[in-house]
Amino acid sequence: MRQKIDAAAVASELLPGVSVPLLKELHLLTRDGDLNADSRRKLKQVNHFIGFLRPQFEDVAARYEQPVLVDCGAGKSYLGFLLAEVFLKPLARGSITAIETRPELAAATNERATRMGLPWLHAKTSAIATADVPERVHIVTALHACDTATDEALALAIQHNADHVAVVPCCQAEVARQLGEHTPPDAAIASLAAHAWHRRELGSHLTNVIRALTLEAHGYKVTVTELAGWEHSLKNELILGKRVQCENPRAAEKLRELLAATGVQPAITRLLASS
Repeated sequence: MRQKIDAAAVASELLPGVSVPLLKELHLLTRDGDLNADSRRKLKQVNHFIGFLRPQFEDVAARYEQPVLVDCGAGKSYLGFLLAEVFLKPLARGSITAIETRPELAAATNERATRMGLPWLHAKTSAIATADVPERVHIVTALHACDTATDEALALAIQHNADHVAVVPCCQAEVARQLGEHTPPDAAIASLAAHAWHRRELGSHLTNVIRALTLEAHGYKVTVTELAGWEHSLKNELILGKRVQCENPRAAEKLRELLAATGVQPAITRLLASS
């Protein structure tokens, strides 16, 4: 039986500006306004993510008449709906494009956004890499976009000169496969990848190191931190980027050296090389 959270605990989990009817509509609250343990974990992750995004949004809202956000790998658009209600509804301007490959989820998001009075949110059925988004994007997000979908989100941010990017990667497996298929040129790194378990762990870590260095090479100031407590999610690494310059040659050189030493070519490297 799922643990039910008492009313006071439910109230403490709600962000200012988020309506109970919306949370019920998203099934983050029950019809009676209760919160079970699973939904609490999910809501806590989204709330923490929005908290990290607040300074980013305030920055673009102050500088642009129409803030443009793109949420990649949107799924059921929990994040998109809460961003629309917390950030865009008070302003009554701006847009959020939710990119989702499953047409039934995108259609459900659009129907729900219309019904809930959130016209600033619109979902598109598309792969992230080929999504039709505005030429100029201000914020790109991806919360638990699986494996190379996070790379596609980061590439989209870089290609559209996004001012800010915030991603929480999930299930990064591509680099671990590459480490298993080809022995890394550097002997020390090869020893770290000799066993399948270590390849999975090293591959996951290496993937995110490459992602952070790629952002830095393209002029972003990068912060890597924890999204929420580990009790709420094992996929808990948050990568934040703020565009501060056109490029960073020193970071680009570090990235080239790391790729050469490991012998891997992750999706983000290939995507940006072909753009």
